[in-house]
Amino acid sequence: MGILHEDVVMIRRSEKEGEPTEITINCPDKTGLGCDLCRIILFFGLSIVKGDVSTDGKWCYIVFWVIGDSETRWSLLKRRLVEACPSCSSASGISFYCSGLLPTKPPEVFLLTLCCHDRKGLLHDVTRVLSDLELTIEKVKVSTTPDGRVVDMFFITDTREHLQTSERKNETCKYLETVLGDAMIDCEIEKAGSEITASSQAPSFLPSEVTEDSFLLEMPTQLPSGSLMSNSVSIAFDNSLSPAHTLVQIICQYHKGLVYDIMRTLKDYNIQISYGRFTIKQKRHCEIDLFIVQADGKKIVDTSKQKSLTSRLELELRRPIKVAIVSRGPDSELLVTNPVELSGKGRPLVFFDITRALKMLNTGIFSAEIRRHIIGGREWEVYRVLLDEGDISIVPRSKIQEGVWKMLMGWE
Repeated sequence: MGILHEDVVMIRRSEKEGEPTEITINCPDKTGLGCDLCRIILFFGLSIVKGDVSTDGKWCYIVFWVIGDSETRWSLLKRRLVEACPSCSSASGISFYCSGLLPTKPPEVFLLTLCCHDRKGLLHDVTRVLSDLELTIEKVKVSTTPDGRVVDMFFITDTREHLQTSERKNETCKYLETVLGDAMIDCEIEKAGSEITASSQAPSFLPSEVTEDSFLLEMPTQLPSGSLMSNSVSIAFDNSLSPAHTLVQIICQYHKGLVYDIMRTLKDYNIQISYGRFTIKQKRHCEIDLFIVQADGKKIVDTSKQKSLTSRLELELRRPIKVAIVSRGPDSELLVTNPVELSGKGRPLVFFDITRALKMLNTGIFSAEIRRHIIGGREWEVYRVLLDEGDISIVPRSKIQEGVWKMLMGWE
């Protein structure tokens, strides 16, 4: 038994500009499905402004209302959402969804080496091409030579799983050449062998600002410019309203990826949502009601567990991404960190938004690096961007930090 493949995900486009598009998902349930769906929606640059989630533990029905831009590829989004749902089987030539899950293997990693003449906004243009082609940046090493050339090394995975073919490699290099024009000198793509991967994983100096608790755990309410970072987060548990579920009520300020941050936190804690509702009201004010159970199907009555979950949710909702600018002798370095899911997946489009913000601020990038580090018992993605020293004298450091932060939070 099942439902038609084409009915698993349905997208109803908004009739008026500025109104949300409705996405309906109707499929068998699985642990972390909500997190996976929200991550895909975030990857496509969409924001969830309203949502309803309902499941009996075996089958789920989810409706998200999202807003994006005119360039959203809705048919491709539908395909990726369908792929995230439990696998389908074929019966008499008609595709149905079933609850059986096939084991997944880690994606192959490829090394994209790009040599270009330097110019403002170059790195953002490259990241935009990779995003358009559904190539995910796992790690990156960018450096500028004294003669003004840029050598970019991107460790990437292919959502379409075709990068091992010459056709897909040629498509990628030709798209880069079309966008970069005369700035591009050379483009090579090869499978990242063990020797390449090993060299890329060599230990790198981790700034003390990242390792200190004050950077990862502190929750300031203002940026250096004095602008508000986030409103207070209110989280309340109630076990009296439902005989079978714990109600968690969250009131907070909206930011890009808010629902994803809640879903990934619950996924990491192995907590299941039986029913949930998300609404965003005026001035980015969000109200979330979640009826949840533990992995054993029981309520969360242990106060220590409630406090632990509350503490983690507060941290993730106040500062889902950490941003700082520090001095490196005469230079300035932008540091951005975000936690990695226990499944090993990082936050989508972080590097894309960093490069986009710097391009808008007319600030050049001298070098950049993405690596993962274990800090405080958790795995973090650490983005280190050495800024062009000539631009720092024109654009204040505080304005750069605020601009990057607002872009990452969706407040630009």
